[in-house]
Amino acid sequence: MVRIDGRRPNELRPLRFELGVQKHADGSCIVSLGDTRVLCAVTVEEQVPRWMRGSGRGWLTAEYNMLPAATNTRSNRERVLSAGRTKEIQRLIGRSLRAAVDLDALGERTFNIDCDVLDADGGTRTAATTGAFVAVKQAIDKLAYDASPIISAVAAVSVGIIDGEVLVDLNYAEDSGADVDCNIVGLATGGLVEVQGTAEGRSFSPEQLGDMVAAAQPALGEMFAAQRAALDQK
Repeated sequence: MVRIDGRRPNELRPLRFELGVQKHADGSCIVSLGDTRVLCAVTVEEQVPRWMRGSGRGWLTAEYNMLPAATNTRSNRERVLSAGRTKEIQRLIGRSLRAAVDLDALGERTFNIDCDVLDADGGTRTAATTGAFVAVKQAIDKLAYDASPIISAVAAVSVGIIDGEVLVDLNYAEDSGADVDCNIVGLATGGLVEVQGTAEGRSFSPEQLGDMVAAAQPALGEMFAAQRAALDQK
């Protein structure tokens, strides 16, 4: 299959990180995955939610938003209540980062992760998750722990099936026409954090699910390498 943008089935879009983009954040980056761009920023508070006080443990929580002009049709700001999709994505980001960090080693601190989509061309949740780790790593480095609380890098990639073929890192045009859409979050140590798979019109087999998970592994490896390279240059 010849993809819309000429990529091979297993080829990621260009992945880039611009670090230190917000002066007052404890860690920040703009992650670009093709034409999708997300601003990820972390601010650290020296307290935890009420239900965690006295536990000695830290917390990471995420907020996600799509800026009004992120797509070709302006969307309204979510001023009070977040839509269901937004809640789902920010919970995904939070779960993913908590799997990558030892909460017991953080101390009673809250890492607030803000992910704002500047431009959306598919894969906003995967780009946000991947960029959020880079921002969190900067914030943790700034605190100068004796031993890093980071267990592993974490990243996410979309995988889909179109006309029976498994494709990695779908852009918007591919995603909107895919028979199956799957988002896979993995750790650099090899474990999976989350697999979100949805059939759009036709079901998929357990074997196809395995094919998608397998296709994600090299792509995640490239993402981990890109994260390391960006953090090494900060």
